[in-house]
Amino acid sequence: MNTSDHNSHVVKNSDSNFVFTFEAIGTQWEIETHDPLGHQLQQCILERIERFDIIYSRFRPDSLVSRIADAPKGGYFDFPGDSMTLFDLYDRLYTATEGAVDPVVGRDLELLGYDRTYSLTPASPLLRAEAYIQGRATWSKDVIRDGTSLVTRRPLMLDFGAAGKGYLVEIVSEILREAGFIEFIVDGSGDLCHSGESGVQVGLEHPFDPSLVIGVANLKNRALCASAVNRRTWGDGLHHVLDARTGVPVRDVVATWVIADEASTADGLATALFFINGDHLGEAFRFSYVRMFADGRAEISQNFDGDLFT
Repeated sequence: MNTSDHNSHVVKNSDSNFVFTFEAIGTQWEIETHDPLGHQLQQCILERIERFDIIYSRFRPDSLVSRIADAPKGGYFDFPGDSMTLFDLYDRLYTATEGAVDPVVGRDLELLGYDRTYSLTPASPLLRAEAYIQGRATWSKDVIRDGTSLVTRRPLMLDFGAAGKGYLVEIVSEILREAGFIEFIVDGSGDLCHSGESGVQVGLEHPFDPSLVIGVANLKNRALCASAVNRRTWGDGLHHVLDARTGVPVRDVVATWVIADEASTADGLATALFFINGDHLGEAFRFSYVRMFADGRAEISQNFDGDLFT
């Protein structure tokens, strides 16, 4: 998995905290705590992220996801026990968005140039036509779930970027709690988990001008995740947020911010809001949100703890 969304900015309440900064899964991370993290705990976090990456990254040739993509006739693939949470979430997102959010979108991203080598060169129309000669693959039709195992019948390039980084933020947060930390912020480059009695304010970065914010969110003991089309762009109108039903990048919505109890849910819904309105998603999930449209309009849910600037 590789990602680089970052369109939120934490406003810190004091300068007395300790910050552990590192690079992981292709992006910048920060863990802010009142007490410093010991070297052993830091290594535990980095090793856990590495184990996650070697399962879910489509950019690593040695990952389990790459093995699925390279299996000519498909196969039976065992994932770790905690994958159940992630797979269940994708089941719900796939249903709620009527297939717009689908892990099988990885092949579409590759064909547009967002591939293992970062070629950023779209495939020819002929190659794209050949890729779909058996029809467009989907999570519901081409992947059979057997607990924490996935069964496939042909090569499939899975991409768990819609909710994977948020889930990894949850995993890191749980490591901190098990180590006795109560007050902390885990910031996976825009995917945030806050824990503690002192809340923080998070600026909602303008998707086309990082020096500006369009509003602010108040965050306390919850997660906030953001997504924007400008963070991974190449070519004319090409970016990483695709409608899995068509393989085409979205146009109408340019940025989203979601607050939810779990970072994985907030991350997945930040993607889902590019395709489906908040009221519809609210029938299946508990969350609040802001989203910005290409024409400059911004929409905020009534239950969002924060403000938009006009």
